[in-house]
Amino acid sequence: MAVCPLCNSLKVLEVDCPNCHKRLEDGGKVSDYLDPYGHYNDEETVKMGDGYPNTAKDQICPHLMVCNICGYDEVKFIQEE
Repeated sequence: MAVCPLCNSLKVLEVDCPNCHKRLEDGGKVSDYLDPYGHYNDEETVKMGDGYPNTAKDQICPHLMVCNICGYDEVKFIQEE
């Protein structure tokens, strides 16, 4: 079973904001924002309802990256290992 290196604190993603050039913060998995009880479900069930059609098949984990300075945000797809 593959695991997300960001969710498991194995790696840190360093991405700069395209607007103000400050470091984006990892806001966690996108699915955590969709369902307050989603973390009780198994990962495959969560991926079926996260809004991205290929997360389970491609073993990727969508993370919300947020700029705390200007409010910019974007989703980065992290390859599970």
